[in-house]
Amino acid sequence: MSAQDGLPLEAEEGTVHGFVQAFSMIIVSEIGDKTFLIAAILAMRHPRLIVFAGALGSLVVMSILSAAMGHILPALIPKRWTQLAAGVLFLIFGAKLFLEGKDMPSGNEKVLEEMREAEEEINEDVAGHDGTGRVSANGDVIPLEEIEAGGPGNGHARGEKPKSPSSSLKGMLEGTRNLCSFLLGPVFVQGFVLTFLGEWGDRSQIATIMLAAAHNVYVVAIGTIIGHTCCTALAVISGRYISTKISAKHVTLGGSALFLCFGLVYLYEASQTTVDFDPHEHILKG
Repeated sequence: MSAQDGLPLEAEEGTVHGFVQAFSMIIVSEIGDKTFLIAAILAMRHPRLIVFAGALGSLVVMSILSAAMGHILPALIPKRWTQLAAGVLFLIFGAKLFLEGKDMPSGNEKVLEEMREAEEEINEDVAGHDGTGRVSANGDVIPLEEIEAGGPGNGHARGEKPKSPSSSLKGMLEGTRNLCSFLLGPVFVQGFVLTFLGEWGDRSQIATIMLAAAHNVYVVAIGTIIGHTCCTALAVISGRYISTKISAKHVTLGGSALFLCFGLVYLYEASQTTVDFDPHEHILKG
């Protein structure tokens, strides 16, 4: 087979590998995760379709942003180094997951604990944005009646100073959220915001960045979006039931094995990459 004949086959294999890695990474990372449980709990309180649209919309935005960030890396550093960095990060993630899974109980206690934390987070968000209360510094929800009566939620009753101008940014964000809630509905916005905050800086986001740096950015983005779609649909349809049946220990150990395999694959690919790096040529092609 000639070099010209081999190029399409190699490109096709790389496309399949990138898609499979992105999809499988999302599946093992998100099943039983906090964002999965947030979508499941919201779907029990509100229309499932709206919750699904809000949570998935957030994950689509996150996937596109992460893939775009990963696409920039090869323009800054050689591909060999991005593959090496991806391999090291996946090995670190895999080892960390293995240590976490090894110490977990075999039942679903860990998932139930995560569900309680997710429910508390949702309740705090509701209390802070629907005017029925305020969230204290320790995370407790203070009812509106207690605040109006001069209780612990009333800052003026405790002689607190007025808010500084530095809180203007938070006020702008709150105003933006209120406008979006008016236009798109509070349930959609709540699902979007809670999911986005839960995913930002998460292991799956960093993994998506590294995958996009090593593979076709569009393939990785599509793979992660399809994976998120499957997980979110599962969460809003029967997430609570599934969370009581799965073992966080087994899911975590399975994710550990997958991440360790990814790490070894990228280290091997980095050892085989010998192409010289020309940033100007890469930027022009990109």
